Amino acid sequence: MRAVVAVLLLVTTVHAAMWGALRDRQQAPDFTGVLPSVSYAPFEGTGHPDVDNLPSVEKIRADLKKLAPLTRAIRLYSSTGGVELVPPIAAEFGLKVTVGAWIDKNVDRNEREIDAAITLAKRNSNVIGIVVGNETVYRGEQKVDDLIELIKRVKKSVNVPVTTGEIWNIWRDNPQLGYSVDFIAAHVLPYWENFTDKQAVDQAVSMYQLLRNQFPGKRVVIAEFGWPSAGYNLRTADPGPFQQAAVLRNFVTRAEAIGMEYNIVEAIDQPWKFFEGGVGPYWGILNAAREPKFSWTGPIVNPDYWKLATIAVLVGILMSLPILRLVQPTQMQALMLSAAANGVGAWTATVFAYWAGHYFVFGSAFALVLGLILLVPLVLIALARIEEIAAIAFGPTLRRLLVKGANCAAEGACPKVSIHVPAYFEPPEMLKQTLDAVARLDYPNFECVVIINN
Repeated sequence: MRAVVAVLLLVTTVHAAMWGALRDRQQAPDFTGVLPSVSYAPFEGTGHPDVDNLPSVEKIRADLKKLAPLTRAIRLYSSTGGVELVPPIAAEFGLKVTVGAWIDKNVDRNEREIDAAITLAKRNSNVIGIVVGNETVYRGEQKVDDLIELIKRVKKSVNVPVTTGEIWNIWRDNPQLGYSVDFIAAHVLPYWENFTDKQAVDQAVSMYQLLRNQFPGKRVVIAEFGWPSAGYNLRTADPGPFQQAAVLRNFVTRAEAIGMEYNIVEAIDQPWKFFEGGVGPYWGILNAAREPKFSWTGPIVNPDYWKLATIAVLVGILMSLPILRLVQPTQMQALMLSAAANGVGAWTATVFAYWAGHYFVFGSAFALVLGLILLVPLVLIALARIEEIAAIAFGPTLRRLLVKGANCAAEGACPKVSIHVPAYFEPPEMLKQTLDAVARLDYPNFECVVIINN
């Protein structure tokens, strides 16, 4: 038994060492400064802001307290629905605010948004600009000329710069829109254009230079740049926590070096953005619990890696304990079973990492839980099969119950043998020959059971 315990400890040690050796560490430029601006939406959970997700003053204040050390300004996308509470609270933390007026096809709502944005700019000295509409032309909800009229109307009412937020190619293809605003607010999101994380920064800088050349003398701001930390890949564009950290650190370093004005999208993960696809909730530099998703200095690592390693090793140990109850297991048998148990531990850690690193609406949570419930029996069956294989291949040598040549009849101790013959549409003649062969067996204590399954 001591040898078996030693094997279990060896496998556990190797398992833990593999977690240590396989820990991913990536390098990226350090950024020790403060971001110029980040996009902020004061919502949480999976409820849509238009339905049941109104923010409170206390929640906004807690959010901005977290963001104040990270950024000098925030960008908003609406001026109603509770977002109008943000500018005065931001002033408490010395944060500048770019106000947003959400524009779509709803004329009444558009009027409320514009009036609210103008009011916020007049009442709050920390408002440094207004963005009238967000990708409104791209979504086809406003024509360029109609949007220009809205921009002109707002410009006449305030003393801060006014613009609209659009993808870079909308500015390129509609120069009249660029001439109507105080500055270009271009969105450059390489993920949505199928660029890899290695190409993302070069693509953003290239589009920035393109717009500067097209609009000489006009202030150009990259009003949205980011990379998702989870979700599905879009061709060659792979989301992920390491990719997000590397892209943002490389971009910020490059932007600061060339004097680019920019805004990072976004401050906090937004689980309610499932309508943007699998990556929608995962653009924040903070997760939904308002915790940093990565460090801006030093190697890029998974902050929860050792937690996952601990879960994997502990589950592996627990799953290995039944091995100690086996009757005289061999070392190789214990090695195989312990390796399988630690494999289950690693799988458990992977499942936990997926659960902890993603946001779920009811349907997706139900599907995941149901899938796990169905997987657990399969895992147990697989372990049972592995135990059988280990017992046959590496277990103690089996002792024959009937020793060849022994005369059990003379000793009066012949064990009862039950021979089962399953039959399913077999030819009758073949089944008859089988039973005749059984009848010719020279053994005093046996029975034959024929099971007809039709």
